[in-house]
Amino acid sequence: MNGKRKCLSVKSSALALTAISLTSCGMIDGDKRKSTNEDRPNVIFILADDLGYADLSCLGQTKFSTPNIDKLASQGMMFTQHYSGSSVSAPSRSCLITGQHTGHTVIRGNKELPVEGQHPMPSDTYTVFQMLKDNGYKTSVFGKWGLGAPETEGAPQNQSVDEFFGYNCQRQAHNYYPYHLWHNAEKVMLNGNQGENENDYAPDLIHQEALDFIRENRDTTFFMWYTSVLPHAELKVPELELMKFVGNPEMETEKSYNGCDEGMYYKNGGYGSQQYTHAAFAAMVSTLDKQVGEICNTLDSLGIADNTIIIFTSDNGPHQEGGADPDFFNSNGELRGYKRDLYEGGIRVPFIVKWNDVVEKNTKSNHISAFWDFLPTMADILDVDLPENVDGLSFLPELTGSEEQKEHDYLYWEFHENNGRQAIRQGDWKAVKYDVYNDGKIELYNLKEDVSEENDVADKYPDKVAEMDSLMKVSRVDSELFQFK
Repeated sequence: MNGKRKCLSVKSSALALTAISLTSCGMIDGDKRKSTNEDRPNVIFILADDLGYADLSCLGQTKFSTPNIDKLASQGMMFTQHYSGSSVSAPSRSCLITGQHTGHTVIRGNKELPVEGQHPMPSDTYTVFQMLKDNGYKTSVFGKWGLGAPETEGAPQNQSVDEFFGYNCQRQAHNYYPYHLWHNAEKVMLNGNQGENENDYAPDLIHQEALDFIRENRDTTFFMWYTSVLPHAELKVPELELMKFVGNPEMETEKSYNGCDEGMYYKNGGYGSQQYTHAAFAAMVSTLDKQVGEICNTLDSLGIADNTIIIFTSDNGPHQEGGADPDFFNSNGELRGYKRDLYEGGIRVPFIVKWNDVVEKNTKSNHISAFWDFLPTMADILDVDLPENVDGLSFLPELTGSEEQKEHDYLYWEFHENNGRQAIRQGDWKAVKYDVYNDGKIELYNLKEDVSEENDVADKYPDKVAEMDSLMKVSRVDSELFQFK
């Protein structure tokens, strides 16, 4: 941890939290301990889509600013070494809600079903939604789902989600003026977007529904997964927001993108054209920042901010699709790689936690953590048992300073496209293996000395390479559905 941080006694806080042991196992439905604390915190988990590590001004972005997210960071703790579940959307989300990494979680890729939606998460999958709902939370998702097509067992309403509004299908979430969205199991037609019309900007519609949910549930205990589609391609934003950046000196050397403006993929996954790609991207992140500010202001106005945990992060590194130009924005700072990579740029993401009176303001943590730590952290907060197959560790001790934080022995990732990719982080060591299908070479990096992963030292440390190779083999179970290819 950078700097000194006073230890906050959990017992002296309003929540009187009790830590659980991750060694306890054998959780069954009738054996779960229920949280009885009337002051259980609300939780709002804001998940940006394809936002790079350095796409926030508090982390180095200079082409535009993110004042509201920066303010959130100043009011809480910034994790400097936090990792997404995967380098693409669906498996990253699966890791987050199941507490399992990609070697174990059920959804390990963006496999689509015909017409609309992704392969469904089985109905018996234990998720953070089930855990929170079992303990009295009103659960909700606003934004992109991608874990089960409509009318399948993986649809939100079949996964312990009480309220859902947004895109079911990740492919359709490529378009910001879609023909329809979903409210639970009901298809909501957007009349202003029919044909070639672009009047109803989906992120705005989803955002307003989320704010309404907060207001309507101010007197309940709720969990909101705010899965924004910003700033994923396509690069589109309302004209008023776009023109705030068009012509700005920071947007010099503007580029245009000729995309899909007709045909079968129009508003069905194809990225639309954009004359001002740089300005559009800046405007999209700025819109996301504004929405984060409005969420925070709504909590303040309702008097529930002190009992609400806000988490902000991204599902993976920045994309290069639809005209996006992460090199222009230096979206990853000194990190190597982009979306779909298992180098740091593909999986290391911003991670901010604000929790008034529990997490000390304006602090930073170097604790190495990942998406699969979220479920055990919530279990720790609520004092409920975990299933045996959870890969994560609670980072509650790091948030509170109340006890010693347990560290991961290692973190593991796998990616199933492009002949397969694997990665291991163990302390300062990082092993990356591409072309898994053909048993490709393992690269080895020392992140303490080489965070940009420029110097492969595998030849110097053959014993460490062998150790990492063994960990890659034992860290996964085969999936019939998701094979390296």
